[in-house]
Formats: sequence, C-alpha cells, structure tokens
Amino acid sequence: MKRTCILIFLIMAFSVSDAAAQIVQTVEISSSPNPVGSGARALGMGGAFIGVADDATAASWNPAGLIQLETPEISVVGAYNHRSEDTTYKAFPDASGPQDISTTDLNYLSVACPFTAFGRNMIVSLNYQHLYDFNKEVRYGYRFTDLTPPALSLQQQINYDQEGSFKSISPAFALQLTPGLSLGITFNVWNHSLYENKWESHYRSQGNGNFAGFPFTVRTKIDDSYTMDGLKVDSLNPSVWQNVNFNLGLMWNISSTVTLGAVFKSPFEAQLEHDYRFESTLTFPTFPAGNSYNEIRRTETVALNMPMAYGLGLALRLSDQLTMSADIYQTRWSDYVLRTADGSKMNPITGKPQSESDIDSAVQVRFGCEYLIMAGYQYVIPLRAGVFYDPEPAQGSPDDFYGFSLGSGIAYKQFVFDAAYQYRFGRDVRTATVGNEDSTQDVDQHTVYMSVIYHF
Repeated sequence: MKRTCILIFLIMAFSVSDAAAQIVQTVEISSSPNPVGSGARALGMGGAFIGVADDATAASWNPAGLIQLETPEISVVGAYNHRSEDTTYKAFPDASGPQDISTTDLNYLSVACPFTAFGRNMIVSLNYQHLYDFNKEVRYGYRFTDLTPPALSLQQQINYDQEGSFKSISPAFALQLTPGLSLGITFNVWNHSLYENKWESHYRSQGNGNFAGFPFTVRTKIDDSYTMDGLKVDSLNPSVWQNVNFNLGLMWNISSTVTLGAVFKSPFEAQLEHDYRFESTLTFPTFPAGNSYNEIRRTETVALNMPMAYGLGLALRLSDQLTMSADIYQTRWSDYVLRTADGSKMNPITGKPQSESDIDSAVQVRFGCEYLIMAGYQYVIPLRAGVFYDPEPAQGSPDDFYGFSLGSGIAYKQFVFDAAYQYRFGRDVRTATVGNEDSTQDVDQHTVYMSVIYHF
C-alpha cells in the first residue's frame, strides 16, 4: 500500500514538473514582440514614423526615408526599460502578485553617408539594432492541501529567470528614383558570432510536504538555452539564407505637405542550437525506498520561423514647425513556429503543438505629432507626443496593449539630443504565456530612450 501511494504521488510530482517544462518551451518576448523600429525621436511620436523616417533610424522603420539625410551623421541610442507584471493565479491565489525587472542597453548605433552617383541621390548606412528582449523574472510561492485520504500537503517556492536578446547588424541603402519617390532596403544579419544572440531560462522549484504521513522534499531544476547560429545557407533550399532578413521601403512625397511611406519586413528562419537539461529529485527522509531522481538532457538544432510584417505610414507637414503622422502595421503571427529536430511544429506563444494553437495576426495603429520651437538661429527645441494600440499575439485573439509617449530634445549646430518616454500597458493579458490557462497578468512597461546625433 505504501509503495502504491508513493507511486501515485510520484506521478503527481512529475506532472507538476512537466507543467514547469511547458513554461520553458514558450518563447516569451518581454518587450513588444512586434518588429518596430528604434530611436528617441520615433518613440516620442508614438512610433508613428514610417511616413516620417528622416533620420538614421529610418533603416529600422522605412529605409527609403534615409534619402532625406543631406549630410553624413553618426547616431547612438540608449534605452532604459522597467516592466511590472502583476499575475493572478486563480488556482493558487497566494502565489499572485507583481514581478518587476529593469534593464538598460544600447538600443541603436548607426553611421550614414549620402552621396551622388549616376546623377541620382543615394545613401548607405551601417546600423546596429537591439530589437527583441527576453528578460524576465518570476518569484512566487504557494501552498496546496488535500485532506482526502491519502492526505497531501505541499509548500512550493518557484524561481524563474529568463534573459537574452536578439540583435542585428544591418547595412542599408536608399536610392532617389525621382524628386518625389525613393526606395530603400535594409539587410538584417542576426549572427551570434558577431554578438550574443541567444536567450536562456533557469527554472528552480523547491517544495516540502507530507503525503499519507510521510514527509518529503521535491526539487526541480530546468536549464534551457537557445543560441542563434551564424549566417548560413539552408541545406535543403540553397536559395534561402538563414538568420538574415530584409526591410524593403518606399517613400512617396505626394505633395509638399503629404508623404506616404510603406515598408515590408520579410520573414526569416532562425537556426538555433537548443540545450536542455531537466532534473527532478523526490526525497522521503523516513522512507528511502520511495526516493526518486529523474534527469533529461538533450542538445538539438531547431528552427524558429519569424513572421513577416508590413505597414503604411502617412505624414502631414502642416508647416515648417508642425508634423503629424499615422501608421498602421500588421505582423503575421500565425507563421511564428518553432520546429524541433524531429520535425514537430510547436507554437512559441502557447507552448503547444502548432495544430492546437490559434494565433491571429496583430495589427498596430499609431499616431504622433512633432512641433518645433525655433529658439533663435542656433537652437531648435522639439515637442513630441503620440498614442498607440500595440497588441500582442495570444491564443484565440491578440491581447490588447495600449500606450502613449512624450518626447523632446534640443538641436544645436551639428548636434541633436533627443529624449522620449513611453508607457505601454495591458490588462488581463498573457493568459497562455504565463504557463497556466487560469492565470492572467496586468502589465505595465516604462521605456526611456536617449539619443545623440552628430552631423559632419
């Protein structure tokens, strides 16, 4: 009878561990998962920048806009992010509560040089962009009691850490076809050999309890990492480059006041080296025969299919001082798939097989404005503001996220200093990515960008 009870509990314990493993199998992007661009000026305008795109960060928004740069320039953008995720676990209310994390990073770095060739204006630039952020921390504990014979009580503490990012080196080129029409292209090279392109997660749980009068301890440890390979050609399809994609942009000056921008960001396949280790130990101090240890290790090459995205932007230059802009943007999250070494297709958002996942495209809508205060002949002080709807992909339908931004700065001779603040929030969201279908989150994200541009 004792062995039977212990066997039942072992099944229960390792079922909990399997649920923990499912959490790790999701690819949870902590920043906005939608592939937006960079820069303090764009952020201050709510990210409505496809039709504006008149600084070096245009390579990340709409590379055709680079043609508007008249002199060579160097730009650098730093970012600070603070995120709070207040999780409600309906099954274990005592585990509910907020989790906070703050990060700083180099968001963007670029050098751009315009020139004339064959009677046409052209420009080349080289850019570094920090696009996807995977940093996350979760700490919570819970109690479980079932007095139905054989009685079970368990007190568990869970610690989960995820860190990492995706960054690219991105050469860009733009060409002015006519005085009012330009085209541009940016190649994004996602190469781990140039910089660290990976994410890793560490799950730790430790519990103590009593089962049918037998005290026990249970410990689970999961280490999971995904590292992007270098630039390579697909062995099955030599025409396809892995770990690289492109942004194709168009800029059309319809009139002196109206500009239409369009951008297409191609899908791509990221080849990742996946290292996974799972350990779980169950110990009965008074009944050693019931002790158990389970370990799983595997290393494999997997493929993460990143989705395509495309958008339109409209800019209205109502005067030399006032610009208003609006963007609409769609990302095809239904094409976001993690393919394992055995050919299985998993959905990185739900952690379930792709056939059991229902993920729709996410459509962003953004509005922004900029007003320039001319302070004498040497200084220009911009005032910027924006609002946006920036949903995240989720099972069934996207989670609603909204936000606003404010920005300002100063331009003095060859230098431009910009700063922007953005607040992004979602309520009752991320029910699938938390790892428990009966869980929801209230998310608050605060972002500050600081940039310096030098024209020479």
